[in-house]
Amino acid sequence: MSEQNQTLFERFGKSFTAGTVLFREGDNGKEMYVVQSGKVRISKVVRDVEKTLVELGAGEFFGEMSILNDKPRSANATVVDDSKLLVIDPKTFEAMVRGNAEIAIRIIKMLSKRLEEADKQIENLMLKDHNSRVVHFLGHASKTAKQVPGGFLINMTAADIAAKVGLDLAKVDEVIQKLVRAKLASNDPAGLVVGDANKLREFLEFLEMKEKFGDI
Repeated sequence: MSEQNQTLFERFGKSFTAGTVLFREGDNGKEMYVVQSGKVRISKVVRDVEKTLVELGAGEFFGEMSILNDKPRSANATVVDDSKLLVIDPKTFEAMVRGNAEIAIRIIKMLSKRLEEADKQIENLMLKDHNSRVVHFLGHASKTAKQVPGGFLINMTAADIAAKVGLDLAKVDEVIQKLVRAKLASNDPAGLVVGDANKLREFLEFLEMKEKFGDI
């Protein structure tokens, strides 16, 4: 930990063990958090299934919306690994934003990114067919995935994908096996490799047409 981070941690820091629930959806919130080390999962319950929205690591922040709009928490936050977090109250947050333009710009960029991700997740949840949900998610994930021989590596397990799209693991496994048989994807020790993104998009369009018109 750098000297500056150590100073910040001495003023605002707290240590949390893995499994600690920082807050739940609907709780009143009067502080935001900045991850100095470790990992925190942000999740939301959708149709009785807890859906992982994002996992945040060092340098990332969360919980700021309750400070900005003075409304209850909109999601759950759970510590994944033993973590050191800065806990910032509203007055300190306001002073940091007013006194440092770089912090303000970073927050704006992060909020913009989160809005974009929220739009994608809403679009995904509107798909009724579980095949379409998984393919839709993989298509978006491949856009930012690392390019490897044979396609783009999505560094996630089937369980990770299931949490992201709000489906049970068996259904996600079923779709992945379909994609593998169709040579649209391949299994990899580090996750799933998606091949031709255009073919994946065409397959999604086929699934959407099938859902709309049914089998003919």
